[in-house]
Amino acid sequence: MRLGLNLRYLGHLGAGARPRESAQYVREAERLGFSVAWTAEAFSSDTVSLLGWLAAQTSRIDLGTAVMQIPARTPAMTAMTAATLDLLSEGRFRLGLGVSGPQVAEGWHGARFEKPLARTREYVDVVRMTLQRKTVAYDGEHYRLPLPDGPGKAIQLGMRPRRKHVPVYLAAVGPANMRLAGEIADGWLSVFFQPEFGQESLAELRTGRGRKGADLRGFDVVAAAVPVATGGNLADCADRIRAFTTHYVGGMGSRQDNFYNRLMARTGFPDEAEQVQKLYLDGELRAATEAMPEGFLDRTALLGSTDRIADRLQAYAEAGVTTLSATIFPENVEQGIATLRTLAEAMDKAGVGD
Repeated sequence: MRLGLNLRYLGHLGAGARPRESAQYVREAERLGFSVAWTAEAFSSDTVSLLGWLAAQTSRIDLGTAVMQIPARTPAMTAMTAATLDLLSEGRFRLGLGVSGPQVAEGWHGARFEKPLARTREYVDVVRMTLQRKTVAYDGEHYRLPLPDGPGKAIQLGMRPRRKHVPVYLAAVGPANMRLAGEIADGWLSVFFQPEFGQESLAELRTGRGRKGADLRGFDVVAAAVPVATGGNLADCADRIRAFTTHYVGGMGSRQDNFYNRLMARTGFPDEAEQVQKLYLDGELRAATEAMPEGFLDRTALLGSTDRIADRLQAYAEAGVTTLSATIFPENVEQGIATLRTLAEAMDKAGVGD
């Protein structure tokens, strides 16, 4: 198993953002031997700009998007961006894609969310065709290139990519989307991965891999944004990540359509997931945060002492995770750097590194 760093929140360039601190974290992760740093986007800063900036300040660590939103860009634009970032980073780019959710897709980007699996399959097809410098002619349900009733013509990417095969990762929460990730991607970006349910997740990936006559060898199973809070008091550590988890379970979606809420419900906390969401959407944010059970937080995060985190890292590795990417919540740079060093020390103690 390898370590990664997810700059979710740390990398968002909104009010009060300190992008130079993000660069400090990534450079320290590179020094410590982390394999990859990921940037994210929702409806604040984009994931691409910061990654290009980080590419200029690093030399070994891979750089990836977790995720680049499918409804925000045409597949050709995404392929152009991937080719450019891979060139700027000298072959260190990983392309993570996700459909986001209906609130962001339709409310922010003005793109229909319907049939997300079919749309994702076609999108990845076009991205890969473009990166291979094929003349892009595609007749899909969601993407038709060129349009059949206008002056457009089939076009080939005008630059020569550093690599024709940039690794593609899919963010997936539901079983059908996980099977799709296994079938068409090079890796899976999970969220709130629980080692206790790892075999169920890997079974879906294997089904997808089997559709193309492959297995999980060489496929990157990424625990993509594992919250980390270090210290001697477990309850205090849980409190430091409680708002992060509550935001996803309670607020990332409508009452009828929240992938993260469904995930919490089907992994042993159905009543708690319903209560957290109800309070959150009713505007009772403090009560929703307090209602988030410590048991779910402990299952989906790395909390506590170095030894305790080492034990959990072993559990992730035994569950089949090949890259564990941490999300940290520091009060200052010194605390953030210390957390990364503690995580690297725990990894050494766990003895599960590549």
